[in-house]
Amino acid sequence: MKIQRNASIEAAQNYEVALDVSGLTKSYGKVQALRGINLQVQRGEIFGFLGPNGAGKTTTIRCLLDTIRPDGGTTRIMGLDPQEDPVGVQTRVGYLPGEMQFYDNFSAERQLRFFSDMRGSHADWSYARQLAERLVLDLKIPIKSLSKGNKQKVGVIQALMHRPQLLLLDEPTSGLDPLMQQEVLALLREANTAGTTVFFSSHIMSEAEHVAQRVAIIRTGEIVEVAETSSLTQRALHRLTIRFKQPVNGSRLEQLPGVEILSRPDDCSVVLQAAGDMEMLVRALGNFPVLDLETTRPTLEDVFLAYYKQ
Repeated sequence: MKIQRNASIEAAQNYEVALDVSGLTKSYGKVQALRGINLQVQRGEIFGFLGPNGAGKTTTIRCLLDTIRPDGGTTRIMGLDPQEDPVGVQTRVGYLPGEMQFYDNFSAERQLRFFSDMRGSHADWSYARQLAERLVLDLKIPIKSLSKGNKQKVGVIQALMHRPQLLLLDEPTSGLDPLMQQEVLALLREANTAGTTVFFSSHIMSEAEHVAQRVAIIRTGEIVEVAETSSLTQRALHRLTIRFKQPVNGSRLEQLPGVEILSRPDDCSVVLQAAGDMEMLVRALGNFPVLDLETTRPTLEDVFLAYYKQ
């Protein structure tokens, strides 16, 4: 047992890949929730895991921590196997589940101390109180008297308060107002600056766009893209709003390769999306009475929705 513990400590200290997932599968009866997930998160990254509800985000995170047992595949968290060394993994991870379980009669502080005791009392209480102050949470209030948003704050604090090496967060800003959402994202950036690797799931694209260095897009249990956030939004995909001097038949533009008409606000304007080289589109517009033209790059949400449309 002592040799195994020393080996676990050495593995956790020498890892470069914080999260390594290979061929992860999970089914619920006939429903295949995960279809062979392959994923690597490097040490020191902020990594966004994007997908709508039901795509497999929560199931993936639960399999990573072995709170549910996958049907196949392997996972390593900081070099450790969560099935063989769950205590070693949980000591080093700050986990925020999608639905927290609380003791309603506990105060917020007593609940946090309970979570700390479960981890071997490693919480930094000075830091926990700083977090509560920044999130405007009164730790003396009973859990049963807290709103959904304030319960979420308790969950965020319990994930951060022991200054973990890795944060696994399932929809961390769920139920929070916009100001608190921004504060939580700021806390994640600060934790990352201090050396913590951050992996968070979300269906809110703007969160990942502002915080994550890389993202994975999951669709019906499969990873369809892993890329740097900036590269996704800088791909050769343009949205154009074109206004004409007189009514025109804009459908002729849609016959061009890579061009899709998104809307027609009126007879003298059209909003379209163009993929790839726009030279052919620019030449075609020479045959139209163009009044003005505006073009914008897509947001991460545009890219995300494009994957789901496909």
